Amino acid sequence: MVWKRRLAFSLLISLLTLSPLRISGQGGGENTLFGDFKIDESQVTGIKPISFDIILYTTSGNVVRRQSVTNNGRYRFMNLRNGEYYLVVEMENSEVARINVMVTSPGKTDIRQDILLEWRADSAGTKREKVGSIVAADVYERDLTHKKNFEKAAEAIDRQNYDQAVLLLRRITGDDPKDFQAWTELGTVYLLQRNAVEAEKAYLRAIEERPVFVLALVNLGRLRIMKKNYEGAIETLTRAVKVSPDSANANYFLGEAYLLVKKGSKAVDYFYGALKLDPIGMASAHLRLAALYNGAGIKDKAAVEYREFLKKKPDYPDRKKLEQYIADNKPQK
Repeated sequence: MVWKRRLAFSLLISLLTLSPLRISGQGGGENTLFGDFKIDESQVTGIKPISFDIILYTTSGNVVRRQSVTNNGRYRFMNLRNGEYYLVVEMENSEVARINVMVTSPGKTDIRQDILLEWRADSAGTKREKVGSIVAADVYERDLTHKKNFEKAAEAIDRQNYDQAVLLLRRITGDDPKDFQAWTELGTVYLLQRNAVEAEKAYLRAIEERPVFVLALVNLGRLRIMKKNYEGAIETLTRAVKVSPDSANANYFLGEAYLLVKKGSKAVDYFYGALKLDPIGMASAHLRLAALYNGAGIKDKAAVEYREFLKKKPDYPDRKKLEQYIADNKPQK
């Protein structure tokens, strides 16, 4: 069966300003990744798939876990080691969504990542690339020896043996300096070691080898925000948005960088852009917009943003405080 549909998706992800590349928790090293899986089918008719496959991959492409999930179901992957993964959704053996997930925690924790998919009729009967997907040009072809070392590095990261991962990745990049994926992974491992200086060097080298590699551009931008190099972050993230205007992460963090240099008018555009691309996953943008409007004294607009945020994050710990702010400022309905 050929499905002539276009699939747009959004995901729930924690966006942390001070350590944006990590999803942190409390407790031991064996983590659980779980979430609700929902599909909005209101815009299409006819026969629809009964179930979808959700597959967890290492960054080297090895399958960690696989589950079949129905619409409005829940997936759960248990006993995961700290590291970087890809969460892939497949329909009828075809990939429809790919989400990059970083799992790092000083101990055991549960990490929730909801996935919301929406069917949209495509009048042209074609598909456009999905937000967050890795296109063929972003997959580096390496020889068998380097491929094995890349897989061993991923396994070392899974075991939290970061020194071994660095050794393997540096061996790859030493033999083949053009391997932009290896440079990017090396940057991420350095971040896991809290070595921001070497992480930045690795990301810069990845971008030098492939200037349009969005993952490296976004990670470098987020790192520069963490280091308070806001102008550097703006330069890098502007490039990321130009290369991939459909990247919700690139838009969000560019908005964050502009907000931190007090250029609120520019920040607003990118925060709203992120929300348009990924309404659920970028819910934190509502908080940033609310803070911006509150600081400008436009409290009714701030209240609107808080209200929109609570619709998407009803379990927010400070919900009562936001509800009180909304009540005090009586936004227009």
